[in-house]
Amino acid sequence: NKLWRLIMIKLTGFNGKDFVLNAEHIEKIEEVPECLITLINGKKYMVKEDCQQVIDKVMEYKKKIFSLSL
Repeated sequence: NKLWRLIMIKLTGFNGKDFVLNAEHIEKIEEVPECLITLINGKKYMVKEDCQQVIDKVMEYKKKIFSLSL
């Protein structure tokens, strides 16, 4: 099922496993020096991607959502 590609971004945890994250729930992205993502519920995820890669994935997600609404 590829529905997650429309509503989430795919990331890699430090355990090497891929997971998907709802980009709408991201409150903050920090480099500490790893990329640390904080969600609006306070939960935190450290990912292997650098922060710019995460931002790029969020931007791509937003473009898809915007194009679907047109």
